[in-house]
Amino acid sequence: MEYAILLRIPFLHIGVRCILFASTFYPSMCMGFGCNACGVIGCRIIDSPRERLIAVLTNSFAPCNGRFPLLIFLCSVFFAGSAAGGALLLTAVIAGSVLLTLAVSRLLSATVLRGMPSSFTLELPPYRMPQPGPVIVRSILDRTLFVLGRAAAVAAPAGVVIWLLSHIMVGDASVFTHLTAWLDPFARWFGLDGVILLAFVLGFPANELVMPLIVMGYLCTGTLAGVADPGAFHALLLANGWTACTALCTLVFTVAHWPCSTTCLTIWKETRSVKWTAVAALLPTVCGLGLCFVIRTACTMCGMG
Repeated sequence: MEYAILLRIPFLHIGVRCILFASTFYPSMCMGFGCNACGVIGCRIIDSPRERLIAVLTNSFAPCNGRFPLLIFLCSVFFAGSAAGGALLLTAVIAGSVLLTLAVSRLLSATVLRGMPSSFTLELPPYRMPQPGPVIVRSILDRTLFVLGRAAAVAAPAGVVIWLLSHIMVGDASVFTHLTAWLDPFARWFGLDGVILLAFVLGFPANELVMPLIVMGYLCTGTLAGVADPGAFHALLLANGWTACTALCTLVFTVAHWPCSTTCLTIWKETRSVKWTAVAALLPTVCGLGLCFVIRTACTMCGMG
């Protein structure tokens, strides 16, 4: 009765519904900040199949540990210029990813995955004395090795592909260089360039590869490379035509793009559906490209492109 009365108060019902909606997806979304594959597995606690599917489809909007290095660099070095300012900006980016998750979840719930909302009940287990042995064994065997095994199944072949692309020469340039030149016109529409877009594509096995691949593409080294000095990395990006618009679009695309191979494999294992796995990959990609296009258009109109 009290809930029904609250829903009649103007504007208050929006906040109440958002709180109830967030309580359903919050636990699995928080797990996604560590690893999206673990976050997808964590969606099992949601009883409703419809809401569980929504949580699975939107979990990749939460930036995982593999995406944080590039996010931290862009926030602290390219925009804020200091660690304190970078921390505040990174917090804003994380808050934005949460809002984007809730917005897309609400959109799915109101369109293709309509249905009656369900209550979220989390039953607490009985309290017992900790048993270190079983906890360590189950954590290592049932969780850590399980996820690492799925990652290795795709990461090893992907490493071979990256090595071949950077070492097979066609004319006077590698296949990697030809691919970046081919992708460049398309990437420019979204405020990126061919090297950035190809780095995200080849980073499909693991998001940790994106930053080394960008450095490899700009330095033309043929091997995955890293720059220990953030200032040197900043100078490298500026020398290759990066602007504030490029950095902002890369920041947004880092948050919203297709999930990694391990997450995609986990989504397929959880849903047993190629269709929903494809939707889970396309949904953040379309959102990310759409936001990048809007940002690039706005920057061009303001003379910042």
